[in-house]
Amino acid sequence: MIQRFTVVIIFFIAIGTSFAQQSTASKQVSTFTIEAPQLHTTKKIWIYLPKNYKSSTKKYPVIYMHDAQNLFDAKTSFVGEWNVDEKLDSLNAQVIVVGIEHGNDKRMEELTPYKNAKYGGGNADNYLDFIVKNLKPAIDTKYRTKTNARNTAIMGSSLGGLVSYYAILKYPEVFGKAGLFSPSFWFNRKEIIELTNTIPKLKTKIYFLCGDNEGDADMVNDLNKIDELISEKRCECVQLTKKKIVKGGQHNEKLWRDGFAKAYVWLF
Repeated sequence: MIQRFTVVIIFFIAIGTSFAQQSTASKQVSTFTIEAPQLHTTKKIWIYLPKNYKSSTKKYPVIYMHDAQNLFDAKTSFVGEWNVDEKLDSLNAQVIVVGIEHGNDKRMEELTPYKNAKYGGGNADNYLDFIVKNLKPAIDTKYRTKTNARNTAIMGSSLGGLVSYYAILKYPEVFGKAGLFSPSFWFNRKEIIELTNTIPKLKTKIYFLCGDNEGDADMVNDLNKIDELISEKRCECVQLTKKKIVKGGQHNEKLWRDGFAKAYVWLF
């Protein structure tokens, strides 16, 4: 009896593992690889196309997103996906999403603008140079895209939120919209505040999202500080910034997944 019970348990564990390894990405999602000479590597890129892409001839805006492993597929996600494809399908969204896989042990380097005294990092200039000079031209050549800044967004969470903010400061002529989810401003707080103060005017449309229970007491304070500095450079006659602080929200994929669709709708 014990042996039979053990076999049954093993069977169900095997079935559960099999289900866990199944891809959840929709048929609108595909992947390819591209050389990233600035990073001395190749990058795997995930592409989401809207439902009617193949049957239409029109051009689409584009969202560039970091940590592609976590965006579309439970099989490749670390602790749960964002369900970007399903959420956009449900909205019949007319947008292309370009997901860039993080560099695993190089992730911190790629997504941080300046070195942190404790954690290192600071290779975001090369990472963004790859996106702007290699990846975006390849996407604009291969797909029907609206190429101007007004129709080009960049979005990410945590360190991905930090590098997305840095991107709109460094390349305002490329990225006209940004979704900044739980941005890790703490990593380069001093330098980011100093850089923000040097920007004469910021026209980028920005959606801020964070939770008030993210485990870092400075998360909300940092977000409010950056929002305040940006607001000083804005015309009050136009709402270019939206800030959402979720009560009880934690630093995880659930917060970002739940907030993604609202961010997309407001930005576009």
